[in-house]
Amino acid sequence: MQTKLTNYLCMLLLALPILASAQGKSTVIPLWSKGAPGFENRRNEPEQAQDYWVKNIHNPSLTVFTPPAGKANGAAAVICPGGGHRLLVYTAEGIDPAKYLSDLGITVFVLKYRLGRDTLSPYKIDVHAKQDGYRAMRLVRSKAAEYGLDINRIGMMGFSAGGEVVDMVAYGPGMGDANAPDAIDRLNARPNFVIQIYPGPLYIPDVLPADAPPAFLLAANDDACCSPSVVKLLDRYRAAKIPVELHLYTQGSHGFNMGNRSKLQSIHSWPQRMADWLADNNYLNPVKTERPKVLH
Repeated sequence: MQTKLTNYLCMLLLALPILASAQGKSTVIPLWSKGAPGFENRRNEPEQAQDYWVKNIHNPSLTVFTPPAGKANGAAAVICPGGGHRLLVYTAEGIDPAKYLSDLGITVFVLKYRLGRDTLSPYKIDVHAKQDGYRAMRLVRSKAAEYGLDINRIGMMGFSAGGEVVDMVAYGPGMGDANAPDAIDRLNARPNFVIQIYPGPLYIPDVLPADAPPAFLLAANDDACCSPSVVKLLDRYRAAKIPVELHLYTQGSHGFNMGNRSKLQSIHSWPQRMADWLADNNYLNPVKTERPKVLH
């Protein structure tokens, strides 16, 4: 009996790492089941990853981060990491913000989009990264029932170059093609809100569309690259009279990610400002509808 018990415990201990690995595995959803249009033959090429970055992306995808049990509130966000369109800063600007937002009850989808400046890349930023951003928003809306999402509370978040992907989608024509053979491509791609963290300078329109989403903007003033972007966006939002909130810190430079490694208290705590904005604007609370009164 003791030998059998010992053998059972040994088998259980050997299985624990496997069980833990299975539980921690993320769901990855390709944007197109057969590969990106026109590049289907490259979908099986392996990505290159090292420490915090990922590159050589030929099969763009969404990685899903669901909230802890009982915390999901129906809101969702597509996160576009930065990396200068040469790589994706996937850990610090993808996984880390995804975990933060999912703890707030938001279902998060981290986008691996194609990189127009990767080595020997066949892609163009304003064509293929844009196509991936549009497809990501439509794909998430198509899965609203599966993940319990409110289709009116699906936003986009961008860091640096990822912010340029957000700009192309958020301020471009959002309506889908009603005659598209793929039902996903018939859906609206316009996000309901945007969060831009030191977004890149490209693709900011001179005039925002009337239905542009409300925005949360944040950068450091000493960021020569991307503090002008948030100031420019602020001007566009004010001119269009669309709700916007801007946090421009004195120091921080570029690429402070979620602030975890910064010695500056203002930068270290910036995610709380985002959480406050999400709460103040009712993105964290399910929309409650009043029951009709019964007339006697």
